Amino acid sequence: MPSTSYCYEPQTSKHAKAKAERVRVHFKNTVQVANAIRGMTLIRAKKFLNNVLKHIEAVPFRGPFNGGPGRHAQAKNWKVSQCRWPTKSVRAMLEILRNAEANAKTRGLTKPKLVIAHAHVNKAALIRRRTFRAHGRINAYMCTPSHIEIVLEEKQVATKAPETAAAVEEVKQQ
Repeated sequence: MPSTSYCYEPQTSKHAKAKAERVRVHFKNTVQVANAIRGMTLIRAKKFLNNVLKHIEAVPFRGPFNGGPGRHAQAKNWKVSQCRWPTKSVRAMLEILRNAEANAKTRGLTKPKLVIAHAHVNKAALIRRRTFRAHGRINAYMCTPSHIEIVLEEKQVATKAPETAAAVEEVKQQ
């Protein structure tokens, strides 16, 4: 039975959540995609992920799961040397973003103000299979799926302070 708890509790009531469990995408690649889009606006994140699918931009690989990816020139945009274009993880993340966007629309939030406040990926249970080898041996052939969750929040609009004392009094009287 799927759980409904999130590992992040939004600070404001103006938020939208989306979650997918046991998605058959590589865990390590999906972690890097989530780290790349965290903090972006919804519009920028969708544009970035579509650009990754077209190989215009790349997902930077940094942190604990960056062993293996080769070096590419597009990684310089992120001030790292390693990057990739993890298509399957990007498509899964786009689906969850679309779901979160629909949830935000239902709650009456404005699309240009939405920011990805939380993007998190956990390991799901391994999908165990086996492959047959030479001389009658059998090896494990496992898949590492992911649980993915996204929380969108409306960012606060900064307001200017009144310039004159008369304007301050006018604001106080309202």
